[in-house]
Amino acid sequence: MARRVPFILVLVFTVVPAWATSRYPATGLVLKVDRPHHQVVVSCEAIPGYMDAMVMPLNVKSSKQLDPLTPGMTVDFTLVVEKTSSHMEGIKVRQFESYANEPMQARRLALLQGLGSPDLRAKVVPLGNEVPDFTLTDQTGKPVSLAQLEGKVVAANFVYTRCPLPDFCYRLSNNLAQLQKRFTSQMGSDLVLLTITFDPVHDRPDVMATYAKTWSANPDTWHFLTGATSDIERICNMFGVSSWQDEGLLTHNMHTVVIDRHRKLVANIEGNQFTPKQLGDLVDTVMKRAD
Repeated sequence: MARRVPFILVLVFTVVPAWATSRYPATGLVLKVDRPHHQVVVSCEAIPGYMDAMVMPLNVKSSKQLDPLTPGMTVDFTLVVEKTSSHMEGIKVRQFESYANEPMQARRLALLQGLGSPDLRAKVVPLGNEVPDFTLTDQTGKPVSLAQLEGKVVAANFVYTRCPLPDFCYRLSNNLAQLQKRFTSQMGSDLVLLTITFDPVHDRPDVMATYAKTWSANPDTWHFLTGATSDIERICNMFGVSSWQDEGLLTHNMHTVVIDRHRKLVANIEGNQFTPKQLGDLVDTVMKRAD
């Protein structure tokens, strides 16, 4: 008689930890870099399925990861979320992509900028340096100098009123309009806005006044500035703003700058690849900064 072999059922369970490390691709605008503490404050865009757009202080494993970062830069990175901590890795500074409608226009502007004299390129104010004083005329016909705004944070952009494209000068002006709305109670006391034309031949004070009405701008706290061509060129050169006539229109680059209470340049943001909220978060960070 054959022996019976007992049948043993072995059940193997794989235990999945309650909290597993998650990684999310993310993008944001750098607001503050704290190298000694291996931390950067970023105005992050929304991460679908994980979080809404928000300002976040994020840690890095090594301070070397922060070396290329300055306020105003747009960065792509991976947000690593663990059980009791989080950090960012794979940080890449997003390079500004050409604004031009035609590739040929982009190449022409790049060529013109490349052929600029060393003296001209040297006039661009480095981040952290004091911005030289200048005086221009606002939409009411009054002179406005940067020196008289010392003690306040200044956000400025560069436009021309005839710009026909909604994602160029119009978008930049709308960004400042959103600042005016967000910081209503701090306008004038803590924050002043400047919109500077790079087309002073056409954009005289009366033209700037009409343009200012489009944005319901308070003339006491948002100045639409124009002046002599030589003065405008000098100021544009200070911030790397370039433009030239092209078949009746101006081909130009786009810059938005933030200057702190001591007239030091905090950020010089090129292009239009940031949101009004991110610009507002940057301005808010500078206003709250302990000097």
